[in-house]
Amino acid sequence: MDGDYISREVHEEFRRSMEAENKRLEDEDKRQNRRIDVLEENVKQLAAINTSVEKLALNMENMLKEQVSQGRRLETLENRDGDMWRKVVGYAVTAVIGIVLGYIFKQIGF
Repeated sequence: MDGDYISREVHEEFRRSMEAENKRLEDEDKRQNRRIDVLEENVKQLAAINTSVEKLALNMENMLKEQVSQGRRLETLENRDGDMWRKVVGYAVTAVIGIVLGYIFKQIGF
């Protein structure tokens, strides 16, 4: 029967080693929990950045559309003056040709 029992010293040594192991595991749990907290905060920050980037991309897309629209309107406005100038020059050339032809026909006697 003596073989089934352990001595008090062995039991105390086992208890101390188990307490040390439990302390080590608690410390490891605390360290892992801190790491998880840091990772969760990083994920939240990345999600916020992702949302900001999506909003920025949408704003950039809208700005591009507006710039294209403004470019078309500006081109129309720039061409309007050019078209008017071409019409004025065309009328002036027509008038000069008409005057020249009128003078020629008058000299000929028509």
